[in-house]
Amino acid sequence: MGFTRYVALGDSFTEGVGDPDPTRPNGVRGWADRVAEQLAATGDGADFTYANLAIRGRLLDEVIAEQLEPAVALNPGLVTVYAGGNDLMRPGLDIDALMERYDAALGRLAATGATVVVFTAYDTGWAPVFRMLRGRIAIYNELVRAVAERHGALICDFWRMTGYDDYRMWDTDRLHMSPLGHTRMAAHVLDLLGVEHGITPQDLAEAAVATRRERRRQDSEWARTFLGPWLMRRIRGVSSGDGLTPRWPEPIGAADLR
Repeated sequence: MGFTRYVALGDSFTEGVGDPDPTRPNGVRGWADRVAEQLAATGDGADFTYANLAIRGRLLDEVIAEQLEPAVALNPGLVTVYAGGNDLMRPGLDIDALMERYDAALGRLAATGATVVVFTAYDTGWAPVFRMLRGRIAIYNELVRAVAERHGALICDFWRMTGYDDYRMWDTDRLHMSPLGHTRMAAHVLDLLGVEHGITPQDLAEAAVATRRERRRQDSEWARTFLGPWLMRRIRGVSSGDGLTPRWPEPIGAADLR
């Protein structure tokens, strides 16, 4: 399947946080850029363009308010959207109301005639601290599947993916994918689209088992460098995406992705 205009919407997952590249806008690359690079490589790539509107820290309503209509205006042939992950970490979430708004947004995107890809959230059952969100995530995922089916969207099912229960697939904050994780995600998306590609996810050797003392040290470092600052931002009402703009708000061509 060939696509000539790809538009990516969402939060840090789609922006590419955890996959650093100082040569690119906002200093990241990510799975969406990798997908765009492979799509641009099909045919001669002369007509291919790509826009990435995602900004880290955005809640679902912010994604809809800031990115939905700009995406529609770009007349995409392919849209990927992941939103709601940041909402899932907020107390007092009305998940049914949230998904009603997601449903309306997907309907707007599907009405463009574009191929729309949505994502379930990852199964955090293996991860300390984040495992407490597992039940809420499972409900969100079932609602995402229902909404996607209603609008004919493709589902990239992160919940069912293997290989991500390994800290090497995640950034040091344990929340965002590492370059290895972004690479594997790009391959999953391309496979879902039926696009031939040159991405081969790395097979990792079995990870070394940390001692209890090492785990305590690692957990303490994580709490100091990520959990504490994250909680302080919540208290102050500050987002990690404040002051940032979309990485590729206007469509770029294949040459700009090299």
